[in-house]
Amino acid sequence: MAHAYDLIIVGGGMVGASLACALGDTPLRIAVVESHPAKTEWPAESYDIRVSAITRATERVFRMVGAWQGMVARRVTPYSAMSVWDATGTGSIGFDAADLGEPDLGHIIENRVILAALLERMAQFDNIDLLCPAQVSALERDENAATLTLADGRTVTAALIVGADGANSWVREQAGITTTGWPYEQTAVVATIRTERHHHGVAYQRFMPEGPLAFLPMPEGLSSIVWSTTPERSAELIELDEQTFLAELQLAFGDKLGAMESTGPRGAFPLLLRHANRYCDERLVLVGNAAHAIHPLAGQGLNLGVSDIAALAEVVLETRRNGGDIGELAVLRRYERWRKADNVAVMAAMDGFKRLFSNDIAPLKLLRNLGLSLTDHSGPVKNMMMRRALGLSGDLPRLSRGKAL
Repeated sequence: MAHAYDLIIVGGGMVGASLACALGDTPLRIAVVESHPAKTEWPAESYDIRVSAITRATERVFRMVGAWQGMVARRVTPYSAMSVWDATGTGSIGFDAADLGEPDLGHIIENRVILAALLERMAQFDNIDLLCPAQVSALERDENAATLTLADGRTVTAALIVGADGANSWVREQAGITTTGWPYEQTAVVATIRTERHHHGVAYQRFMPEGPLAFLPMPEGLSSIVWSTTPERSAELIELDEQTFLAELQLAFGDKLGAMESTGPRGAFPLLLRHANRYCDERLVLVGNAAHAIHPLAGQGLNLGVSDIAALAEVVLETRRNGGDIGELAVLRRYERWRKADNVAVMAAMDGFKRLFSNDIAPLKLLRNLGLSLTDHSGPVKNMMMRRALGLSGDLPRLSRGKAL
């Protein structure tokens, strides 16, 4: 016999868990289906090689759902300034939280810290069931409900299925929703680095023809690097011994943080742009990377996903309060209209930045260096960019503005 829910979230990662927490302590009965149990404990001296830059809007969502305290108790690093420059010229731009009267520009947080705090919070809600480990095997929908069959034979039904299952979304595939996009022919090499000098809460990004290199502040003066380069070059960097890798990193970044002293484990992740041509179908909706995957050069991937779930939670709860059907296509299209324009704008901007900076074409080098310098000296334009990046402007969901649903 099928277990009945109001909403089933396929994918218990950061975005799926955020949505579940946003709908905690509501009349909705929620199931979260996740195939792999997450690690919630680790040696204190170890660091996750995957980190996220969390904006003020995302921080507000995490605070409102009750997960922020758990992240702070584990490990978060605020950053108050950012320095960006072009390796092929003199163009540069600096951002400082003080210019906006803000305490910081955001926080760098290990992905495992974010997820552990969300799962901890999720377990405190009586209206949420976590089905894990559980593999999905079939999805059927009719005009009244969606039925999900699990690999062990269990079935669960709901008015709405949410695909929060990442860039290679099974839910998206089952719905026959196509995507538009392309590989970037870049791979991000990530690692945690100890440098001679402390970062003092400053994030750095150097644009090079092969791709950007970011140094993101971590606790105890450490930095998390995201080095986007060609697949061939990334494979070489992963295989180098520690000292040779550090020497290559030093050559690429320069001496703003002094000597590169040591590195932790390294990982590599291919980069792509992928956008779902629709975010919804009858009784089915996509959020996070299932709907959109972008270049990490501005660290907006998770923030877009959290904005998705804040908007979806608001639409779903408002519909339920008004006695409506949360799985109806007309309802889900409200969410799609709300989020798609913003996501497309950010994706287009990141794609444009990538194309403008990841090349060695002389006229473009001149243009981008001039643009960086002019923007740096234009206070209103720079402040507008900062406010937008922090999530302090735009058509924000209630949770992103720090308001209850």
